[in-house]
Amino acid sequence: MSIAESVARASAYLTEHPDEARYRDSAATARIVDGLVVDVTGPTGERLRTDMPAGIGGTASAPSPGWFLRAAIASCVASLIVVRAAATGVEIGAVEVEVDSESDDRGILGLDPTIPAGALSARIAVRLSAPALADESRAELLNWAVAHCPVSDSVARVVPMSVEVR
Repeated sequence: MSIAESVARASAYLTEHPDEARYRDSAATARIVDGLVVDVTGPTGERLRTDMPAGIGGTASAPSPGWFLRAAIASCVASLIVVRAAATGVEIGAVEVEVDSESDDRGILGLDPTIPAGALSARIAVRLSAPALADESRAELLNWAVAHCPVSDSVARVVPMSVEVR
């Protein structure tokens, strides 16, 4: 089944069954391996490893959690560009999405309570080969993808978060 057919089928189903659209996402479980090396697993075998930079006590043996966040935004936006293009019948070629951010390490270390621990800003840069699209239509496609990517949406707005001690 093509991407366009899958999107059309899912959209039709959820339009008819809106009560089935909302659900709890699968959990990611992190366990310290050694020092600041962390293995993260999911319920169906998903797995990744993170480490912190040497300057904060890690060994830099794996990407940092912040890099995985940027990678998640980049891959999600790239996927949503393809999804939207397929759903609207737009032919596209190569898609490249680069995400970076600006941070201040004083926040993560708690050195200044006025400085956030997370990114201060983020940038999404997209290269898209779509010869049939005018610049305005290309911008609409990219903006749609960013607005509908669950990862960039979650980063861009305040998401209620609870913390439990078990």
